[in-house]
Amino acid sequence: MFEIELHRLRHDDLVRQAEAERRVREAVRVRRAARRGAAARGAEPESHTRRRSWFARTA
Repeated sequence: MFEIELHRLRHDDLVRQAEAERRVREAVRVRRAARRGAAARGAEPESHTRRRSWFARTA
């Protein structure tokens, strides 16, 4: 009987863990889609892009 209870507890724990991982993946997917949508709508590039000028700025 004790083994069955341990099995059920482990099973429930795994189910909760899988659900949490699914929620995380869904949140990442939604955030990624929102960023793509914002980038498509906005004409200005983001301020944190790593593009730098190869030439020195003139005074």
